[in-house]
Amino acid sequence: MKNILIWSLVTIVFVGGILVLVKKPSGPGKYDQFAQCLADKGAKFYGAFWCPHCQNQKRMFGSKSAKLLPYTECSTPDGKGTTQACIDAGVKSYPTWKFADGTELVGEIPLAQLAEKTSCVLEQPVTETP
Repeated sequence: MKNILIWSLVTIVFVGGILVLVKKPSGPGKYDQFAQCLADKGAKFYGAFWCPHCQNQKRMFGSKSAKLLPYTECSTPDGKGTTQACIDAGVKSYPTWKFADGTELVGEIPLAQLAEKTSCVLEQPVTETP
């Protein structure tokens, strides 16, 4: 009986430890403020889910910060057409960045160039503490 109680407690502590690690609150993304600033400055990022260059552009921001980007999906769900929003915006290739001043950049754009174009501060990426 005593052994069962000890093993039960060990199991509960072990499972509890795993749950704490899994449920650990996630912190901010590496470039959250930068991505939000791009949106605030009127920059728009047009891409397609099937476009490897668009995926690379999003990866530059990290998965969390990429969710804050002013992104417009241009592909129809079947991957064979273009959405009306992108037709109306005159997007011809992906990725395309359009800016409030009416200019655009096409291709994978370095974050430093986006910062220069928009006057957004490219902060040092947030690093997780152990």
